[in-house]
Amino acid sequence: MIAAQAALETRMLLRNGEQLLLTVVIPTLLLVLFSSVDIVDTGAGRAVDFLAPGVLALAVMSTAFTGQAIATGFERRYGVLKRLASSPLPRWGLMAAKTASVLVTEVLQVILLTVIALVLGWHPHGNPAAVLLLLLAGTAAFSGLGLLMAGTLKAEATLAAANLVFLLLLVGGGVIVPLEKFGAAGSQVLGLLPISALSDGLREVLRDGAGMPWADLGILTVWAVVALAAAGKFFRWE
Repeated sequence: MIAAQAALETRMLLRNGEQLLLTVVIPTLLLVLFSSVDIVDTGAGRAVDFLAPGVLALAVMSTAFTGQAIATGFERRYGVLKRLASSPLPRWGLMAAKTASVLVTEVLQVILLTVIALVLGWHPHGNPAAVLLLLLAGTAAFSGLGLLMAGTLKAEATLAAANLVFLLLLVGGGVIVPLEKFGAAGSQVLGLLPISALSDGLREVLRDGAGMPWADLGILTVWAVVALAAAGKFFRWE
C-alpha cells in the first residue's frame, strides 16, 4: 500500500506544472544562467563550482519543503488527507509514502542537475557518502518544516508563505550569493539556516574535497529533529 501510494504521489507531483517549475525549471535555469553569465561575484574559481552544490541544495528545498508544503496544504483543505486517513493505509504509512515520493523526485533532480553541471564544466570532488548524508539530513529538515507549515496553516497561507520563504532563502541562503556578502554578523546568522548549512556543507565536500562537514551536518540534524517533532505534534489532518 505504501509503495502504491508513493508511486501515485510521485506521478501527481511530476504532472503538476507548478511543482515542475519549482523542482526542475527554476534550479536548472539558475544553474545555467549564473554559470554562463557573470552576474554575481562567487569568489575565486569557476562559478559553476560554487553554484552547483548550492543549486542541489535548492532542489532539495524546493521538493521537500516548498512543493510538499503546498501540495499537502491543499490536500488537507479539500479533505483528501481526511479520506486517506480513514483508508486501510495508516497515517504513518501515508507520511512514509510522501517521504518516498520526495526522495524519488530528489534522485531525478540530482541526476538532471549533475549532468547539466558536468556539461557546464563542473568537476566535483569529495566523498559521495558525505554528500548522501547531507542530502538526507537536509531532506528530513525541510520535510519537517514543510509538513509543519501545511498542517497548521490554511492552504492559501501555506501557498504564500512557502513561496515567500523559497525566495528569501534563495537570495539569503548561500545558494547563488556567498554568505560573506552579507557581512560578518549576517553570515553567522544566515549560516544557521538549513539551506545555508546544506549549501555550505555540499560546497565543502564537492568543491573543496573536504571530509564530512560535521558543523553543517549538526545544524541540519537539529533542524530535522525539531521540525519533525513539531510537525508530529501540531499537524492537523482536517
